This record gives sequence, structure tokens and C-alpha cells, in this order.
Amino acid sequence: MRAPLAAELRAAALAVERVRAGRALPPSLDEAAARWRLEGVSRAAMRDIAYTAVRRLGTAGALAARLNARRPSVALAALQLVALSELLVQGRRHEAVIVDQAVEAARLSPETQPGAGFLNATLRRFLRDRPALMLAVSHDQEAVWNHPRWWIDLLQADHPAHWEAVLAAGNAPPPMTLRVNARRASVDECLAELGSAGHGARQIGPHAVRLDRPCDVAQLPGFAQGRLSVQDLAAQMAAPLLDVQPGQRVLDACAAPGGKTAHLLELVDCSVTALDSDAARLERVRESLGRLGLSADVVCGDARRPDDWWDGRRYDRILLDAPCSASGIVRRHPEIRWLRRRRDLATLSAVQSEMLAALWPLLEPGGKLLYATCSVFRAEGAEPIERFLAGRTDAERVDLQWRWPADAQVIPVGQLLPQADEHIDHDGFFYALIRKIP
Repeated sequence: MRAPLAAELRAAALAVERVRAGRALPPSLDEAAARWRLEGVSRAAMRDIAYTAVRRLGTAGALAARLNARRPSVALAALQLVALSELLVQGRRHEAVIVDQAVEAARLSPETQPGAGFLNATLRRFLRDRPALMLAVSHDQEAVWNHPRWWIDLLQADHPAHWEAVLAAGNAPPPMTLRVNARRASVDECLAELGSAGHGARQIGPHAVRLDRPCDVAQLPGFAQGRLSVQDLAAQMAAPLLDVQPGQRVLDACAAPGGKTAHLLELVDCSVTALDSDAARLERVRESLGRLGLSADVVCGDARRPDDWWDGRRYDRILLDAPCSASGIVRRHPEIRWLRRRRDLATLSAVQSEMLAALWPLLEPGGKLLYATCSVFRAEGAEPIERFLAGRTDAERVDLQWRWPADAQVIPVGQLLPQADEHIDHDGFFYALIRKIP
């Protein structure tokens, strides 16, 4: 049985409260669902409410600042933001129902119960004065774009012709894109199997299939049998771009959760070392490889300290999917924009440079290193590569291209900005292929 909307709103508010305190959204949702005992449809509805609120925190926060004559408690403020976000999605639910259930949600717990009247008054004032309030916040860039001001400013500087499209993409719900395991099935076979199970889908890459509607992976025919994995199209470009040949030794640095390791092994008979510094996340790599019927040498270690784990034999190919701000995947993880700080980019960029310098000696002469980040900022893409290549005589950048289908226009690959249309749909990513000159 589905829980009342009030319980779903209250649980979503707890998750938003945790995000505002600096916690990632997925574990916050787990905590909220457990505390309010939400399962099945109610848990999914709570998740949708929370994601909607996090994507609209800029607008909702600016409105709350104008509605509130006094500062509400932390818990009540989160509930107000959730309710305002629901009211901003016109046509989703009847406005009177949202207000009524939000006030009821306030009455469900001691920390918000005293503010039920305050919440009722501010929400009703928003409905009454909506046009004037929306006009008032329309001059606030953070309210308009629902991203921090520093983020907006940096995108304007890095991508002056595309910054608005990047921000808009970050506010849109993401697709669910699957990767077909070429060792176990063809794309056509998987599309037919998905269609028979009621999942509409279309091919958007050599092994990429985008579902018409996201669903639980447990509902997907072929997932448990290792025919399918979940992976965005931009991430699926890594394995083909690395140009691995049969029999070569490959290092996948920062490999967890293992999608790119698995894709490499699905495409080519090669030997892969899957390296990551997080032992817990490496368990996901092992689980994924087991489900897909693949095998790799899974190693726990820091890419910046090869002496701790390297066996001394050089690699023919290295994939460095370096730690970054994850600014290219905010449509999937909308809380990232609110958790990151401008100063994080300098720290992450330094780590990226350290990894490039540490891994370069591990590459065979004539070998190739593919540098990747799921970022849209130059500080984590072009700039570390430019610093690395400056003054080097043993390294050259190789042009990268992507074409699918075969009769499509060739696309230069470097800084990929998030894109979503009928034929191509992917997150923001940066790629640079560097060849070691013998």
C-alpha cells in the first residue's frame, strides 16, 4: 500500500536537509526511506520528489528568502523547499493538495510540528503572489539556472557560446542508457528482448541502447545474465577511443565501479589491471565482472604511487579516468552542484596532474594513454593536458574522432558537452589521447 503524500514529502525533506548539510543524495534517500518506512511505489515517489527539489534549490531558495519574515528551523526549511519545488512544477499535482499535504507533513515530526502554521502561510502567499515573486527572483542567476553563481560564471568563461545549454542540460532528468555485452548478445537481440518485455528502446551508439523510460535494472531482461549493463554513451566512448589491440596489457586507473574495465574486456581479448584506491568500491568491480563473465586483475592502490602496486612490466595502453568535480554528470547527480566549491577544482586539478606524471613511466614507448574526466570545466580537462605536454619531447596528443552510425558526420572528441536529442544523448566528458613517442 502506498504511503500518504505527506509522508513522502517529509521523507524527501529529510534527504534534502542532509544534502544541504553536505551529504550525497543517494545515501540521504536511503536514510529517509528507512526512517519513514517507505518501500516500493512510495519510495520511488519520495526519490522523485527529492531529485526535483535538489534540481530547483536555487529557485526555491530565492523564493523562500522573500517569503520568510523569520528563519525557520533546518528541518522546516527543507520541507518548505520541497513544497515550493513541487509547486513550481505546474500541473504535476493540484496546488491545494501540495499545500495541504506539506502542512500535514510538518505535523508528522516534533522538529517541524511547531512550524506547520508558518509553512501554510508562506506556501499560500506564494500561490497568491506567484507572478510578482517569480519576477523578483528572475534577476537572480542562481535562481534562474539552479546552479551556484561560481559554477555559472566559470561555464560562461569556459564555454561562452554554450553555457546556457550546459546549465539547461544539468537541470533535465537523465536518460537510462545501457551497454550491450558484445560477447553475449547483439544490439538487435537485446532490443528485441527489451521490446518483448515492454521496454521501448533505441540504439544510440555501437553498443549503446537508450530506454524510452528508466526502470529498475532488476526489471531488465538480460541484465542478471550479463547481457546488459548501465553506462552513459559518453562513458562508452572510452574503450573504443583507447584503441586496444588483442593481447595487449591495459591499465584502467581509477577503475571503480568497473564499467570501462568491463567494456574493454567485452570488446577485445586483452589483459586488464583494474586499479582503484577504494577497496570497498573494488568489490563492485568484482561483482560486475562476475555478472558479465569477465576477468581482470583487480588491484587496490593509489595511481599516484605506482611503487606500492606496480609489478614493473609496462602497459601498452593506460586509461586514466581521473577524479574530478563530476560537473558533467549533474543531471544524474544534481546535488553535486551544491556540494562542490570553487576551490575544489584547484585541488582536483593538482591530483590529475600528479596521476598523469606518475603513470606516464608505466607506458610502453609507442603506447597510448587516454585521459578522461566527467567534467565540463577546462581546469580539469584541457588545462592538465596542456601542462603535462608542455616541454615534453616524448609525448604527442592524438586527434580523436567519433562516428556513429557509419554514415553519420565525424565528430571531433575532446571536450564533450552534455547533449540530448533523438540521435545522440550523453553526459559531459573530456577525453585526450596521448601517444608515447619511442
